[in-house]
Amino acid sequence: MNPAPHPRPAPGLPGRRGLLGGLLAGAALAAVPALAAPARAGARPAPAPASPDGPRATRPLLLGTYTSEGGGGTGIGTAAYDTGTGAITSGPVITGVENPSYLAPHPSGATVYAVAEQGAGAVTAVAIGPDGTYEVLGSRPTGGSGPTHLSVHPSGRWLLSANYTSGSVAVHPIAEDGSLGERTDLVTHSSPPPGPGQGGPHAHQIVTSPDGGHVLAVDLGTDTVYTYRLDTSAGTLTEVSRAALTPGSGPRHLAFHPGGRFAYLACELDNTMVVCAYDPATGALTPGPGQSTGTGSGVSYPAQPVATGDGAYVYLANRGHNSLTRYAVEGDGAVLRLLDTVPVGGDWPRQLALSPDSSLLFAANQRSSTVTVFGVGPDGSLTGAGTPFPSPVAVCVLPLP
Repeated sequence: MNPAPHPRPAPGLPGRRGLLGGLLAGAALAAVPALAAPARAGARPAPAPASPDGPRATRPLLLGTYTSEGGGGTGIGTAAYDTGTGAITSGPVITGVENPSYLAPHPSGATVYAVAEQGAGAVTAVAIGPDGTYEVLGSRPTGGSGPTHLSVHPSGRWLLSANYTSGSVAVHPIAEDGSLGERTDLVTHSSPPPGPGQGGPHAHQIVTSPDGGHVLAVDLGTDTVYTYRLDTSAGTLTEVSRAALTPGSGPRHLAFHPGGRFAYLACELDNTMVVCAYDPATGALTPGPGQSTGTGSGVSYPAQPVATGDGAYVYLANRGHNSLTRYAVEGDGAVLRLLDTVPVGGDWPRQLALSPDSSLLFAANQRSSTVTVFGVGPDGSLTGAGTPFPSPVAVCVLPLP
């Protein structure tokens, strides 16, 4: 099985996930078991040593990777980060998890979920014990191939996942212990037709709106954001609205403003950021015009935006440009004003994450196998925090509260 065509940054270089084609050809031959055998990893790393100014708090950090690529990871990496300096201390690896390229926490903090980005796509639940240990609870098939994103509904009862290669979104029930039940729904994006140069639909993200009323799926292949209503009793999706983006723009990921009335959408193929108005009553998303990413001419493959908790600033990862774009948020979320771009200090920043208090920004750099950390100033400025942290094929970083 080969992945759908995807733009390449330069001749001879791998596309969106590097060696996905080879992975799909091999992994598709092996069915994902309905429930994997439990496995346990060691405790989280001990807190970092006290600084000259006294002890500092540390918090856990999880790292997503590809386990199938040469020189790649062996599971979900664990670490701890210093909440003052951003310094990262390495911990053990949670093994028994295949290609965990994206991670999402349960609202309770007791479980984390990972995609298995491969031909026979799956999602895996990992329990986080009160003693700091991690236990793999099992995996369930997504019903599609190449899942690249997942999120937990605010109710904590449903896991939502996006199958990139097959262009579909899935729903799984979450049990009281955090484990996953059999899939309750699978929706394939069969219309509109794929955008220019796309071989089919490519669901890249699925998230719940801040008010919890709707589920939005971003499809890079059809240049569309689909809005669904989730039946929280049956775990099924009903489409209620569609937002059409510029043909060939390749919408990838969006981030909501904390106010819940606007969302910021990164378009991978035309190198733009789009401010979208959101109507909580209907679920309708209304895109505005594409805006500059500040990276100059050419395509820099913007990957993911994040908004600070106070809604004052938005940051965007630019993979081809190896930079972070900084925007000021104005008009109660309706306007993004481009401020500058900052070198990310790594190669191919695939994913960004803010610490819970938005004081630190983490960037997972896929090709340099590093995580870089920045302190976020009161004015939204970014200051590099220490040396890059080595992490094999770093494609996701998840700071936990």
